[in-house]
Amino acid sequence: MVETTLSASIHPVDELLTPPLSLRQLVWRRFRRHTMALFGVVVLILLFTYAFGGALFLTESYANQTETGVRLQGPSAVHPFGTDTVGRDILARTIYGGQISLLIGLTAVLIETGFGILIGAFAGYYGGVVDSVLMRITEAMLNIPQLFLLIVMAKFFSGKLPNITLLGRTFSGSVVVIIGIIGLTSWMYLARIVRAEFLSLKENEFVLAARAIGTPRREIIFQHILPNSIAPIVVSATLGVANAILSEAYISFLGLGVQPPTATWGNMLDGAYNYIDTAPWLWVFPGTLIVLTVLSINFLGDGLRDALDPRSRVA
Repeated sequence: MVETTLSASIHPVDELLTPPLSLRQLVWRRFRRHTMALFGVVVLILLFTYAFGGALFLTESYANQTETGVRLQGPSAVHPFGTDTVGRDILARTIYGGQISLLIGLTAVLIETGFGILIGAFAGYYGGVVDSVLMRITEAMLNIPQLFLLIVMAKFFSGKLPNITLLGRTFSGSVVVIIGIIGLTSWMYLARIVRAEFLSLKENEFVLAARAIGTPRREIIFQHILPNSIAPIVVSATLGVANAILSEAYISFLGLGVQPPTATWGNMLDGAYNYIDTAPWLWVFPGTLIVLTVLSINFLGDGLRDALDPRSRVA
């Protein structure tokens, strides 16, 4: 009984002496309690290590090297993932294909985030005519089917764009087209999210105080309001990477995406649909990598949403 009383009397004092958590510490505490988000982070680290670290051991020329004498061979010690219809090593192609798939996802999201932030910020802050015009443009863009536009533009530019050499790698010109279309047709939802955040924050005391002391509008938008809207932007951008990778996989599976000699996980599936039963290794490995990437990014997005939510009661 005495011990219980002592512990009860000491506990409040300990709480008072404990320093308050910083915002970063609070976010990390919430995030690490999300088991699936931590799983997603670990898997993404492994996938990036596989895609970019694997290039240190296998060259791109080896990934594109054809050897018809060993075509359609199953997994073995020499070719752990087997070979494709022209004898290329699937392990090497998933490494270099992963680089392109991840590059498309990340670059398209940078474009999407840039447009979404700018349009949503200006619409929410200025309001009035500016808001009306920008939101009507946003609504018009929402009516354009992204997948249909991707298919049409990929078909139109197929074979018309020269290959691009960057950092020692050769990319087909279709990579630029796909990145541009995905990025320019995905910013609308983020713009509406940012607009809603700006509408709710621009009347807060810290914004009114900044206006009162003559702070330029650019600083108010980008240095005062935008940092307080970062949570939904980060979550939306995270999930946008998964959507971009899936969009590329859709059209590449239809044969209209990234063209040879550039490999992606999506166009590897395109060459596998005729061998679903006879050579399952052609689609199992790139398909599994796509699934793991998308699931991990979605888990990460869920964890970030919970960790960055200012209304969350979890501490």
